[in-house]
Amino acid sequence: MKNTMAAKNPLRKLVDTANRFGPKMASFIMTRAFCSKVKLAGTAGVEILQTDGKSVTFRLKNRKKVQNHIGSVHAAGMALLAESATGFITGINLPGDKLPLIKSMNIRYLTRAQGDMQAVAHLSDEQISAMMQQDKGEVNVAVKVTDATGTQTVDCEMIWAWIPKKRSA
Repeated sequence: MKNTMAAKNPLRKLVDTANRFGPKMASFIMTRAFCSKVKLAGTAGVEILQTDGKSVTFRLKNRKKVQNHIGSVHAAGMALLAESATGFITGINLPGDKLPLIKSMNIRYLTRAQGDMQAVAHLSDEQISAMMQQDKGEVNVAVKVTDATGTQTVDCEMIWAWIPKKRSA
């Protein structure tokens, strides 16, 4: 079933408004809004560095509260970073009457991470079009997670689904 008119998305409106204030302020606004809704991301200190609406860059600094026993970002922190970035880019591209849900997350740890972590997630034009047109569906959101040296430390596959917020009777 296709939507003829997509419902307005308040998260996308926030992103578009934030991006008018320059990179530093936009990052601050988007991070605060995201972390107020995704409490674990706020607790861990996940930051949104930038988004153009089709891709997003998130960062997780290698601070004591997210470190493992060898002093690098914990494996769960890396998973949180990838899930947050892919969820955010999915969320801002869905119509406002759709609910994004993580369907599956597959992560392979490739090498020991060094320093801060960064995740860059993006959607293709075709994926965004399907999200806007279909009442429900799923999408494999591409994400690359790297450490401070630029090395890809994990290989991720994040499948996000969407459904209508209100079930039809």
